[in-house]
Parts: sequence; C-alpha cells; structure tokens
Amino acid sequence: MVLERKLTTIADFESFLAQSDHGLFELINGEIIEKVPTREHGIIAGNIVTAFNNYLNTREIGIAAVEARHRPPNDPHNDRIPDVSFVADTNKPIEREGAANYMPDIAVEIRSPKDSLKDMSDKAAFYLQHGTRMVWLIYPEKRLVEVLTPDARELLGESETISGGDVLPEFTLPVSAVFRRV
Repeated sequence: MVLERKLTTIADFESFLAQSDHGLFELINGEIIEKVPTREHGIIAGNIVTAFNNYLNTREIGIAAVEARHRPPNDPHNDRIPDVSFVADTNKPIEREGAANYMPDIAVEIRSPKDSLKDMSDKAAFYLQHGTRMVWLIYPEKRLVEVLTPDARELLGESETISGGDVLPEFTLPVSAVFRRV
C-alpha cells in the first residue's frame, strides 16, 4: 500500500505553531521537525554569538541572533532556525512574530547527536542555495568547524582560526573558542 504524503505549507505550519504550547519547530522541505538542543549545543551557540556581538559592538554592520526563524521568499515548504545567524542589513525589520522573510548572511548549524553528515550537508546546501553567503557547520564530537561559501569549503581544527571573510571583515575566531567549556 502506498500512502500519499502531504507537504506542510507555511500557512499550515503557522497554524501548527499557534496551537503548540511548547517546543522549537522548523519546517524542512514540508516536514515539521522539532529541535531539541542540548546544553552542549547552547554553550557552543553562546560562544559563537558572544564572539559575533563582541565584534559587532564596535561596528554597526549587522545583527547576530540565536535560534531566529528565517524563510526564503517564495518557498512554501521551508521555515528554518539556524542555531546562530548574522544579518548584515541593519535596516531589515526585527520580527516580533513569525519568521524573517529572507535568509541570513551567515548561518551556523551545530550538529546534534541525531544529525547525520548528510543532514548537515543538506542544511548547508539549502542555506547557500537561498542566498546565505557563509555557513558554519559545527561538529562537537570531532571539535571541527566546516566553513562553506558558494565558492569554497574549509574544514578547520582546534588549532586553526575561522575568518569572517567579506561577510564579517577582520572578524576571526579561534576554533578552540567555539568549544570553550564543552
């Protein structure tokens, strides 16, 4: 027997969120997925957003956020929540409800124990295909950071340093600082 699977749309997802009294959910290719971050995940996200904000305190070139919803325009089946995001345009509105209708300039995803390498690769590809300029994939179990742009891929170990490239000029972060206290 073949069961027909109906893709969840943004409208259905918004209705679901309005009825949900707990949880953190994403819409990924029409499927509602609950995010269940761990303490390790939170510490790593905190380390990264702190570094972003320390950098941004002396430069008004954008805004960093943790667990902020973004959806690409004209995509009825995706509403993503990068673990950390950076948006360079300070004139974009700050949403109080719903998702930003644009993708961040930097999206950071921290691998959870249930995420496969394919899941991580798919997340990066999605962001880059929809206008994100740089993606960081964080691998806590190996203490590695993969940095992807539309033109390059770099895998960095704890003795190396992440560069903000042309998205965050002069920004650097030692990979070891990403994993501080975990």
